[in-house]
Amino acid sequence: MEPIKQHTGQVLPLNRTNIDTDQIIPKQFLTRIERTGFGKFLFYHWRFDDDGNERGDFILNDPAYKDASILLGGENFGCGSSREHAPWALKDYGFQVIIAPSFADIFYSNALKNGLVPIKINQEQVDDWMKAATEAKLTLTVNLKSQLINDHNGHEVRFDIPPYHKEKLINGWDDIALTLQHEDKISLYEEKLL
Repeated sequence: MEPIKQHTGQVLPLNRTNIDTDQIIPKQFLTRIERTGFGKFLFYHWRFDDDGNERGDFILNDPAYKDASILLGGENFGCGSSREHAPWALKDYGFQVIIAPSFADIFYSNALKNGLVPIKINQEQVDDWMKAATEAKLTLTVNLKSQLINDHNGHEVRFDIPPYHKEKLINGWDDIALTLQHEDKISLYEEKLL
């Protein structure tokens, strides 16, 4: 994982609730074993028609949001089946941060484990930013160390994140990297077994 201490990016307002993992990355694209290459299939059935043509009415196809790296969603984001491919697709597309009033527990955990920052913010603030991002370009700065989000009006919003996951994200540690921090002890143990 890449370390993430602070991220500034444009917001994509996806004003839908109960966005499930089957919508984030449909099942027919789960044949890959590596974590890359899923971005082009993100929200596939919302982005493309049955012939594979872009739908003009879906916000991800709007050129005004082509550089967005912060996704603002509705409550219960990531519900549905347990699917690590969902955060992989979001990351591969270019999203670094997902902000929503609530997340499905499994998606929240999978996002944190894969270097995607899920942030829970109250519904009123999400509604304010949703409106602002729909009317004009909205840029937010997410500071993971201070656990603060700053918007274009200088408004500061505090968020919570479990300290264990915060440390992993700031240092770019996945579960394997954490294990390898004990490589000396592991090697000594293996030598004793031989």
